[in-house]
Amino acid sequence: MGNYSAVTEFFLVGLSQYPKLQFCLFVLCLIMYMIILLGNSLLIIISILDSRLQTPMYFFLGNLSFLDICYTSSSILSMLVMFVSERKSISFIGCALQMVVSLGLGSTECVLLAVMAYDRYVAICNPLRYPLIMNRVLYVHMAAWSWITGTLNSLVQTALIMVLTFCGNNVIDHLTCEILALLKLICSDITINVLIMTVASIVLLMIPLLLIFISYVFILSSILRINSAQGRKKAFSTCSAHLTVVILFYGSALFMYMKPKSKDTKASDEIIGLSYGVVTPMLNPIIYSLRNKEVKEAMKKVLSRHLHQWKSERT
Repeated sequence: MGNYSAVTEFFLVGLSQYPKLQFCLFVLCLIMYMIILLGNSLLIIISILDSRLQTPMYFFLGNLSFLDICYTSSSILSMLVMFVSERKSISFIGCALQMVVSLGLGSTECVLLAVMAYDRYVAICNPLRYPLIMNRVLYVHMAAWSWITGTLNSLVQTALIMVLTFCGNNVIDHLTCEILALLKLICSDITINVLIMTVASIVLLMIPLLLIFISYVFILSSILRINSAQGRKKAFSTCSAHLTVVILFYGSALFMYMKPKSKDTKASDEIIGLSYGVVTPMLNPIIYSLRNKEVKEAMKKVLSRHLHQWKSERT
């Protein structure tokens, strides 16, 4: 127990027990990353260029798209290198940076999804007062505090882990520098870390999820009071995309952080981690594009305009 060694790098060995799948995973993750960059960038661009989409809902959606790009980039680039590299290592500083960025962005998304649920609640339950309540000052501050809260959480948790004593073993049984996998390598007392992580999980996972649930109880109650079937369908379509994203994101997050952990990380945990970090950000722009008529029309408008300009330049 007293034979510690200074750790200067970590080895990420997640899914290394399946060497034949490494190249397939590399190709699959690369394709999904390209889709994430294209889809989320397109959503950001159309929300800026189309005046009809310059509303609180699409402002939050633009934040979500930018967050997904940054979140995926923080982990998938090193992951792609690991899949095709013999030496699956990452420096101590690199591991800390990866953890602080991914944990911060993940925490931010939890709060941001709750903020988006509140926006849908006001839009459906108080439509006449919506422009007054969701004014520019309020929704900009709500988005800003989502980022500030997530950043502070990640800085505190990462700093408290990285100052602890690591054992000689520097092999992380995970695809990325994930906080739970890293805690298994620490020799000193982690009671404070576990306590802060538990509090953070309640504050940033459970409370936003509870607020989202309460918002949708009121939303569904208001929708059911609408007399016409067409009106109910239109009202529900404005929040169905957000609800789908919430289910995907929180389903993966709760599975990762709230379920009992075994001593060794299992392959199922790593697959869920991959889904949490890559699949969900890839599906977000697809879901919003398919479930939202305004987004589809704006995409067609922007793409047709650029296609027309390209044809004019060619001729």
